[in-house]
Amino acid sequence: MTAAGGVDGKAMSDVSRLAQIATNARGTLATLTRRPRPAGRSIAWPATTWMAAYAAAALAVIVCVMLWLDTPLLGLEQRLPHAFVQAFEYITDLGLSGWFLWPTGILLLAMAITDSPEMPRIMRGVMAAIAVRFGFVFIAIAVPGLFVAIVKRLIGRERPWAPNHDIWTFTPFGWHVDYASFPSGHATTAFSAAVAIGAIWPRARPYLWIYAVIIACSRVIVSAHHPSDVVAGAIVGSFGAVLVRNWFAARRLGFEVASNGCVQSLPGPSWRRVKAVARGDRKSTRLNSSHMSESRMP
Repeated sequence: MTAAGGVDGKAMSDVSRLAQIATNARGTLATLTRRPRPAGRSIAWPATTWMAAYAAAALAVIVCVMLWLDTPLLGLEQRLPHAFVQAFEYITDLGLSGWFLWPTGILLLAMAITDSPEMPRIMRGVMAAIAVRFGFVFIAIAVPGLFVAIVKRLIGRERPWAPNHDIWTFTPFGWHVDYASFPSGHATTAFSAAVAIGAIWPRARPYLWIYAVIIACSRVIVSAHHPSDVVAGAIVGSFGAVLVRNWFAARRLGFEVASNGCVQSLPGPSWRRVKAVARGDRKSTRLNSSHMSESRMP
């Protein structure tokens, strides 16, 4: 009886845990798709004419780079010292999205598994605040990256290493790695990561932008992309991360929309705030009241 009861108890515990994980997942999805708040405050986007002007300027920059830089830098790898190129072949791998998505994804999954109503309220609040921020980084990098991964294969621009050595060779809908040059996926990842992580930790911005520029340059040095490819990737990655940030801000998840319409980050969890909450110090209780209401993410 005891052994059977023990087995039954373990099975019930496993079912309960799976049910809690499913509840956490549903709660996360509901939070990410909930209606913007507060209702009367919206993000101050530039006027439509200005948005059109920015888009036209971005397109003009890409075309100018394509006309003036792509051909002169074609075959750059052959003209550089072998040791220099070889070093950048290692550096360029740091632009793979997996460096960001795997750690954040695993952390979010671990939080979804361990989160439980039996945990102390303070601990759940801290976990929710951390999960919101890592969830933002994950989505801000994954969404532009997925978009580019599809679009580049639909456009079908030939890579510099391909035999034709022609910047104007396109094979739309080719779905072949040799014809997936525009835009650069590595540049998209690097710049979306710079914007996303920099939005949460502003002090890291100089280092993140240096990282992004180095990754973008590395793609040209190893002849994986044309300069215009990395410029396009940088634009898509940066703008995509901003769109995700604004989505979170409209729902008061890690960010908020100020009274002037600008997006600003909410204070993150800190040991000082946790202690203040634990002591019941109402003056210092800004573990970000939004943290406790910042939803259960995951």
